[in-house]
Amino acid sequence: MYECNSERKESEKRWFALYVKSRHEKFVSNFLRENRFEEFLPLYRSSRKWSDRTAKVELPLFPGYLFCRFWPEMRNSILAAPGVVNIVGNLRVPVPVDENEIADLRRVLASGQPVETVPFLRAGQRVRITEGALGGLEGYIVALKTLRLVINVTLLQRSVALEIECQRVVPCGGDHLPILAGLTKPVVQVAGAAAAG
Repeated sequence: MYECNSERKESEKRWFALYVKSRHEKFVSNFLRENRFEEFLPLYRSSRKWSDRTAKVELPLFPGYLFCRFWPEMRNSILAAPGVVNIVGNLRVPVPVDENEIADLRRVLASGQPVETVPFLRAGQRVRITEGALGGLEGYIVALKTLRLVINVTLLQRSVALEIECQRVVPCGGDHLPILAGLTKPVVQVAGAAAAG
């Protein structure tokens, strides 16, 4: 059931993201490896504190997901693996992950630098601040900066420039603002008014 056609070229295999049952990432990864599939489960080290001790644990970088490299025709064998819910794609058609993205991810993890996941954000996206004195405010991302971003905040019908750490915002939905071409200064729009920061 899990045998691969050895006559096919390895270069024809593609990386796919697998959606797996909650907390089954390591189990599925081991199962696929034991059945001779090339898998990649990005893990990061985190400190966890219990009442009697603190320990370093390895956790999935993308909870609920791992990557597997296979020929598209092997889709049914992958879906039959225990713990696999689906192969990520469009309308039941698996979509390959860019090989360069997998290589970049491996390189980052191999560097030993601390990593953490942050929301996938884009300029023009509506977000909500999750914590701090401005928790609950919503606005639009105008520009992304290194580890910081500038957002629009609708408050008091005034213009304010504000930088918020990426970890403190979450996407609000599909609401987008047109991206301003040639923007060189941070701009924040509040209730229709804009100001350069």
